[in-house]
Formats: sequence, structure tokens, C-alpha cells
Amino acid sequence: MMNGRSQKLFYILVCMLIEMRTEGFLVDITYVQSAVAKGAVCLDGSPPAYHFDRGSGAGINNWLVHIEGGGWCNNVTTCLERKDNRLGSSKQMAKQVVFSGILSNKLKFNPDFYNWNRIKVRYCDGASFTGDIEAVDPGTKLYFRGARVFVAIIEDLLEKGMKNAKNAVLSGCSAGGLASILHCDNFKALVPMAAKVKCFADAGYFINAKDISGAPHIENFYDDVVKTHGSVKNLPSSCTSKGKPSLCFFPQNMAQQIRTPLFLTNAAYDSWQIKNILAPGVADPHGTWHNCKLDIKKCSPSQLQIMQGFRMEFLNALSGLGNFTSRGYFINSCYAHCQTEMQETWLRSDSPVLDNKTIAKAVGDWYYDRSPFQKIDCPYPCDKTCHNRIFESKENPSI
Repeated sequence: MMNGRSQKLFYILVCMLIEMRTEGFLVDITYVQSAVAKGAVCLDGSPPAYHFDRGSGAGINNWLVHIEGGGWCNNVTTCLERKDNRLGSSKQMAKQVVFSGILSNKLKFNPDFYNWNRIKVRYCDGASFTGDIEAVDPGTKLYFRGARVFVAIIEDLLEKGMKNAKNAVLSGCSAGGLASILHCDNFKALVPMAAKVKCFADAGYFINAKDISGAPHIENFYDDVVKTHGSVKNLPSSCTSKGKPSLCFFPQNMAQQIRTPLFLTNAAYDSWQIKNILAPGVADPHGTWHNCKLDIKKCSPSQLQIMQGFRMEFLNALSGLGNFTSRGYFINSCYAHCQTEMQETWLRSDSPVLDNKTIAKAVGDWYYDRSPFQKIDCPYPCDKTCHNRIFESKENPSI
């Protein structure tokens, strides 16, 4: 017999499973075996992969390519760690993933993209698909070929019907969101010239801010990523020609040169950036920020003040997007990271809103040119529609 607590947990679990079945569905994995001959492989040499749910009806020639997130590896040691999991090997990836939110196939949950061809690109190179080093160290057997992987996947999708695309979106979450910014113009160049193409980044606008100790932690980290993966030649030359190539991993330094229309969804208090850019473990040896990073409600007044300063830095960096009508953004004041892949934050009756619009509505209006959207939320804690994340201790990694 179950006790009261066990019964409650069982009930919660059943409700979660029912909700997942009504709001999401499972999609099988596709391996791009033909990419191996081109040297377009994951860190361990395995073929790239994606999940593909075909469009229907009026959406048969519309394509949404969404790139998975998962951070970066900045040296041989950290890349070897990824080699043995799903972020570095397609052999370790789940055979099915849940599609929901922006990938949903239901009109109710995704009215503007539900009947499009929807693809989730698996992330297995550790550098937002920018690396390309020909030589493979016989000792580590690490392949730094992310840029080739991106092209090989797009070429595979073109063969499967994207060559007839009338509408196309490149999107992504976190490191995948950064990839959708970095590869935005490349994507447009690869799809049919007549197609209407736009790019959308969710939680991909990482900023070059110093940490709480005053050190340029994230700048140094990206510097190592670029060197390890040989990313320089695959970053925008309009940016790399001006200074240190790793600075081009920060959209504030390169987004203004992007010619393709671009939309950003980001939390001004991005939980990943707070945890890994503002207050990484190396800058907080005594763990005074530990509880704050897990739950914003546990932050002290002084920590919240520092986070308000980070928000201002983020908004200043946002000016690097450029003042163009083709740009759109939805910057809310939530403690969150990636808000498009989950139904609860993409489009539901209780989803976050800005100017009375959900993220789904703002993105759809922008893509279809129904109305522009460039909105910035008031400071925390004014927005009562936020779904602020509460993390377990194990979910608090450092870079």
C-alpha cells in the first residue's frame, strides 16, 4: 500500500505523463550516414542526426529547422567527456525525442508552424557548428567538424524536399540559438533563392560580461572554444577582421552584420548566463551564490541588485542587434533559459506574455509580417506571467 506522500507523487507523475501525451509527441531519429564520407561527423566520428516530422496541407513546402542546445567544450579534456554522451556522439542519443512548443503538430499549441516540416537537429560538435579541423589526433580521436555537420544536414534536408521550400526558418535553443544566429546568412544561402527565410534564436544571445570577481570568464572560455575547434574561418569575416575571433561568439559583436531577418527570445535574467557567466563556480569559491542560482526567490537583496546590473548589461548588449525593422525581440524578465521548446512557455493559457502576446504569437506575427514585435519587459519581479525555473543542485553545472 502507498502512503499519502507516495500517492501524491504517483498522482503528479500520472498527470505529467498525461500532459506530455496531450501536448507533445515522440519523433524518431534519422542518421545522416552520407555525411560520414564528407568528414561531417560528431566529436566521436559518428554520423550527425536529426528528428523530422513531415509537414502537411498548406505547410508541405514550409520548413522549420530547430537546433538543439547543450553548451560547448573548450579543450581536449571537456570534449573527450562529451565524446561519450549524446552531446558528442549520435550513438548515445535517444532514438526518439518529444516534439512540443515550436515543434508541436497541433494547431491549438502551435498555430503558425504546426503543419510545417519540423526538424530538430541534434547537437554533437561542441562549438555551435563552427569547428573544422582536418587532422584527427590518433590519441584522442576527436573530430572537430561542426561546420561540415551543419552543411551536411541542410543538404540532406534539401534532398528530402527542402529544395522546394517556400518558407524556411532556422531556429535553435541556447548553444543552438547561438548557432542559428551565426549560421543565419549561411542557411539563407543554402535554401532556394525564392524562399522567404528568417532566423529565430531562443536564449542564444550570450553577452560578454565579467563575472562577480571581475574576471572575463566567458570571454576566456569562448577563446578556448574557438582555438580548440578551429572555428575562426567559419565565423563572420565582417567580425573576425576587427579583432579577436572569439569575440564573434558574442552576438552583440556580429548580429548587426546579419542580412537575414532575425528574431530573439531571451530572458533578461537568463538562468544559464547568471549561473555560468555572472556567477560561475570559479568566481564563487565559497558557494554564496549557490542557492540564488537554483531559485531566484532565494537571492539576497545584494545578489538581486547585481542581477539587475546584469540585466542592464544585457539590454546594452542588445543594441548590437541593430535598429532594423527586420529585427524582432521578446525580452522578458523571467529567470529562465529556453522558452520555445516547452509548451508551457511557448503557447498555453498560462504562458509568459509581453504586451499581451505569447512568444508564439509574437514570433508568428513577426514571421508572417502581420506586425513587428520589439518589446522589453520591466525589471524583476514585476512580470507575474513568468515561469521562473527552480533547479536541482545537479542542474547547476559550471563551465
